[in-house]
Amino acid sequence: MNATGSGEDDPPGSSRSDASPPLHPPRPRSSPAMLVLATLGIAFTLWATRSLILPILLAMFFALIGNPVIRGLRRIWIPRFLAALLVLLGGIAATGLLAGLLMDPAAEWMRQVPREMQQLAPKLRELSKPVQDAGKVAENIARAAGGEDGRRREVVRTEVNDPYRSLTATPRMLASVLAVVLLTLFFMVYGDKLVRNALALLPGHHQKKVTIEILQSIEGEVSRYVFTISVINTLMGLVLAGSLYLIGVPLAEALLWGTMAAILNFAPYVGPLVGMLVMLLMGFVAFDDLWQSLLPAGLYLLIHTLEGQLITPIVLGRRMRVSPLVLILALMLMGWLWGVIGLLLAVPLLVCVKLVLERVGMDGWARLLE
Repeated sequence: MNATGSGEDDPPGSSRSDASPPLHPPRPRSSPAMLVLATLGIAFTLWATRSLILPILLAMFFALIGNPVIRGLRRIWIPRFLAALLVLLGGIAATGLLAGLLMDPAAEWMRQVPREMQQLAPKLRELSKPVQDAGKVAENIARAAGGEDGRRREVVRTEVNDPYRSLTATPRMLASVLAVVLLTLFFMVYGDKLVRNALALLPGHHQKKVTIEILQSIEGEVSRYVFTISVINTLMGLVLAGSLYLIGVPLAEALLWGTMAAILNFAPYVGPLVGMLVMLLMGFVAFDDLWQSLLPAGLYLLIHTLEGQLITPIVLGRRMRVSPLVLILALMLMGWLWGVIGLLLAVPLLVCVKLVLERVGMDGWARLLE
């Protein structure tokens, strides 16, 4: 019996200090269910607010294209506001001029396609005849198995035409275009100042300086990337237009297809696939000979292969490249959330995320996207 309370009766291996609370309690972690719910909530918010988010993203995209030009104008002592105004007006003028040149051939093509498709229909019907025969056989087997009679049932669908839909949609579209133009100007003029004022809220001079350097580096690299990829896509469209003109396509129509190819090239894999299908359709409509009809699609495939496998990797390097799997997933997600505009913005947004992860020290996550 120990009356002194010296602790000799304590069980072996135990210690009084084990009962003391830890100095740094573990950080609570969110459950997987909460993470899934948060992800779904963010995705729904992005989809529900697309009419507000898309003009802002488009304005930022156009501002990133114009920022390298503005820096060049600033070197020759042109004020930033005047340089941004010149870049914006130049872009609007170029877009208006291109739209004016392409309006007539696009309208003529839309009028010509139904007539040409009627002439093309017998050829397509002959090619698809085996598939149609197989479908009829399968339908007869299904009817025999289900005990149905041979009568065909028709489903009549009714659609309510709203005569005021166009009247309400046009002002909304014009308001969105005006919002994109104004936001682009403000991002080009006041973007740097807005970032600096926001960073002024950070405590500590060294922290502000490092954060400003990181953000300026990210903005510069992203601007160069977006500007470079836009120039590459524009040159690709011009080369395709020149090639089509050399094989007999009228100049206005060649410019139309070159512009289409330049825009579609912003969406890798999906855009070129759509471009190939359009070039096949255009070849069958414009030419009578089979091999000549396949020539536009062949030229498009050759030019796109040279651009995607040789020119773009050499100009941008491996640092700007992302994994094809991650790229396809991003295209699917952005296309589901924001439609065609989401497909066009998916690659620049993904590259922005990769550059931000690299600059803030999250190299592991950045390598995950490569």
